[in-house]
Amino acid sequence: MKTEVIEKMATLVTASFGLVAALAWNNTVTTIFKDLFGEQSSISAMLMYAVVVTLIAVAITVYVGKAAEKAKTIKTPEIDFRKLGIRRMK
Repeated sequence: MKTEVIEKMATLVTASFGLVAALAWNNTVTTIFKDLFGEQSSISAMLMYAVVVTLIAVAITVYVGKAAEKAKTIKTPEIDFRKLGIRRMK
């Protein structure tokens, strides 16, 4: 049960930092759009903003997904700690 709690906490912390990063990027991209298009909040400007952000999110998601799949196929060598003189802790 202790391991499950730690795993859940790690997931929640990761998601929290992801949300903070997303909000920071949202503010950054919003500021860039305001610099490029002015302070207008027309439907077309908001739609363009949403499309651009969605395309960026999809591209990053696909890239991270491919990287994760590639990482699963990489085999790491097993280390025999007994040969290194390291004993298992009790």
